[in-house]
Amino acid sequence: MVTKKAAAKSTQGKARNGSNVLIVGSVALDNVRTPFGEHNEVLGGSCAYASTSASYFCPTSIVAVVGGDFPKPHLKFFADKKIDTTGLQVVPGGKTFRWRGYYEYDMGQAHTLETRLNVFADFQPVIPENLRRSQFVLLGNINPELQLEVLKQIRGPKLALVDTMNYWIEGKQEELLKVLKKCDIVLLNDAEARQLCDTTNLQKAARRLLKLGLSRVIIKKGEHGCLMFSGKDYFTAPAFPLEFIKDPTGAGDTFAGGFIGYLAGAASLSDTTFRKAVMVGTAMASFTVEEFSLKRIGNLKPQEIVARVNQLRKQTDFGTITVK
Repeated sequence: MVTKKAAAKSTQGKARNGSNVLIVGSVALDNVRTPFGEHNEVLGGSCAYASTSASYFCPTSIVAVVGGDFPKPHLKFFADKKIDTTGLQVVPGGKTFRWRGYYEYDMGQAHTLETRLNVFADFQPVIPENLRRSQFVLLGNINPELQLEVLKQIRGPKLALVDTMNYWIEGKQEELLKVLKKCDIVLLNDAEARQLCDTTNLQKAARRLLKLGLSRVIIKKGEHGCLMFSGKDYFTAPAFPLEFIKDPTGAGDTFAGGFIGYLAGAASLSDTTFRKAVMVGTAMASFTVEEFSLKRIGNLKPQEIVARVNQLRKQTDFGTITVK
């Protein structure tokens, strides 16, 4: 079990003042094979993708755990992106979480060959004191019991976004529902929404989730874009059309990071801001899948992000019509 002393040890100096987004989840070493190549021991995990995406819009901090075998170049990557790793626990002698999997030509589903939780199996998130007043919090798809522990340590966040997956819906649904009641927004895919709400209709699923006290529900539909529901309104965003997709790993986490990062960096949280955040998240996810690991998302220029979001806007703008 990771001790509090180990948790408090900073891997990258002191946290920067005014950190806007706190992301709690996994940092992993991935071994991925797709029809376009195979890459081993590359940086992965929900924290890695989400924090990289968010870092383009606001100061970002992570809370996760790695082993003593975690490559130093990956730590340098976080440092170069100015991602605060005060909350990154390093377990000397431990081994970092590893995932091995592959994708077939449809690229729609990851096939897991091996999962080694290693130090992640005993992960106990301890939020450093200077990060407990973070105003925007992203809970990656870790055990809902751990998500609840994180929420107990955070002091009055302005917005809490929670991500989840079918594994927790099946095995920890009661705990997951407790988490949802304490958060503002939930992010899940269409199959997970149907499973959690026991309905085939996504609109009904969203309405049931909103009744838990959530302000918004975002349902991802992969290559078909996503839906955002709030109150009596909803917003739909298309996926960005890509000619080549090399590696879909981390696309959902990248969306979440871009979404909450944009919100944290915005002047206000209006309905328009939330819609823009969805489009930003969609654009960021589209960059991720163009290369393996964080090779593409980690080397973007601001003008590239703006251009792609504008392309998405034009893609859905068809002007007005008249009927005589």
